[in-house]
This record gives sequence, C-alpha cells and structure tokens, in this order.
Amino acid sequence: MVWAVVACVVYFVYGPVVAVILGGLFAVSFIVGFGLRRRAGHSVRCSIYGAVGGVLDKSVAGF
Repeated sequence: MVWAVVACVVYFVYGPVVAVILGGLFAVSFIVGFGLRRRAGHSVRCSIYGAVGGVLDKSVAGF
C-alpha cells in the first residue's frame, strides 16, 4: 500500500513514465529478494512474504 500511494503521487506530479520506473524498481527488488530466499531453502509462501517485507523495510528505512 505504501508503494501504491507513492506511485500515485509520482504519477500525478511527474508523469506516468516516472511511475512506471518506480514500479519497475519495486518489481526488481521483489524478484531479487524472492530469488535469494528461495535459494536459501525457504518455502514459496515464506519467500513471498519475506520479499515484500524486505522491500518495504528498505524503502522506509529513511523515515
């Protein structure tokens, strides 16, 4: 939800191209986190939850 709000604000302020780039960064971060967790032997469900949590953790680290 945090990323969705940020993407909406970026879309209206800067335009759709920047929002697509932001979404791409989220997707790449999620895929990398998911792959690392699967390689470590976690289940698919655990990998999905961990990847989402990891992306959100790193994206709000500055607050």
